[in-house]
Amino acid sequence: MPKDDINYKFTENGLVYDFYDVFVPAENFRQPSLWVWGRNNLGQLGVNDTTNRSTPVTTFAGGTTWKQVSSGYEKTVIIKTDGTLWGIGNGYGGRLGNLNTINISTPVTTFAGGTNWKSLPKGYDPQSAIKTDGSLWTWGNNGDGQLGINNTANRSTPVTTFAGGTNWKSVAGGSGHAAAIKTDGSLWTWGRNSDGQLGINDTTQRNTPVTTFAGGTDWKSVNCGRFFTIAIKTNGTLWVWGNNQSGQLGDNTKTTRSTPVTTFAGGTTWKSVAGGDTHTAAIKTDGSLWTWGLNNLGQLGVNDTTNRSTPVTTFAGGTNWKSIDCGISHSAAIKTDGSLWVWGLNNLGQLGDFSTTQRNTPVTTFAGGNNWKSVDCGDSYTSAIKYSPDP
Repeated sequence: MPKDDINYKFTENGLVYDFYDVFVPAENFRQPSLWVWGRNNLGQLGVNDTTNRSTPVTTFAGGTTWKQVSSGYEKTVIIKTDGTLWGIGNGYGGRLGNLNTINISTPVTTFAGGTNWKSLPKGYDPQSAIKTDGSLWTWGNNGDGQLGINNTANRSTPVTTFAGGTNWKSVAGGSGHAAAIKTDGSLWTWGRNSDGQLGINDTTQRNTPVTTFAGGTDWKSVNCGRFFTIAIKTNGTLWVWGNNQSGQLGDNTKTTRSTPVTTFAGGTTWKSVAGGDTHTAAIKTDGSLWTWGLNNLGQLGVNDTTNRSTPVTTFAGGTNWKSIDCGISHSAAIKTDGSLWVWGLNNLGQLGDFSTTQRNTPVTTFAGGNNWKSVDCGDSYTSAIKYSPDP
């Protein structure tokens, strides 16, 4: 057991021990910093300017108190370790929740304030968050009813959904629609439904949350692509619905679905999933990484630019993938060793590899390292949280 003679601490199996025989997760001794790169036309990188970056840089706010990050279409929202909620980038329609509609190039807190923000959404364009009491809050543009507040009026400050309640577990956002899971395992969707992305067996917009046609209380996680939705059940099956023009549903067709269907790959070993503009990526319980959908810009990471309508493994292969996320035409993933890998379109530096060269296979960012905690892809930019070195 390696010992630190200065601090009287030693590590074993990922835990840190001290002479009081008190042990805590090693990550509690690390300081999480926020890094950003790629498109910055509206200040979404939070670096106090609008210049694109092709290598990872820290935000203007700096600090080592960043807990979660969620990037969307030209905007980013972040939760700090103190439970405060921050926004950067495009302020159109009140998307930063700070009581105005102007663009912001440095992080600002939402008008709602408070130190009880718990989790951020996943998906193509999230504009919501869950508090520690389980309440769900939404804000920003609402032309398609994506705020779930029973109307289509924009909100420049966070408001609770029409469904209310304090039993929300997780939430995701697409382009004009949203999906969320309650603590009882039920799945709810609302907003734009032109492609059946709400999964309710029709294409009628909903301004308030409704349950999917599949029903049930066995939903584990949900994520949204631009005009489609993907979710995993507690039994490990993967379900998809909505737009399928490029095979992003992975059901071996290009047929749009208004009710949930399983991918062509089937199986009960799906662990996590992410949706981009028209491509999808998922990780299985064995740590393998699978992608499908549009691949014109190498976003599937399979060493070519051929679309796939069924899941295939990335060119990098391996069974050590931990987390994945998708942008419009790029993808980013973290391995179990803490390394960060990126691939796809790179015209604005969204891969962070110190170039603007498209990559059809996964490559590491210019920053390198094995201490990446989480990654989230915006439309054409990327945000990630990194730990300081081990204590």
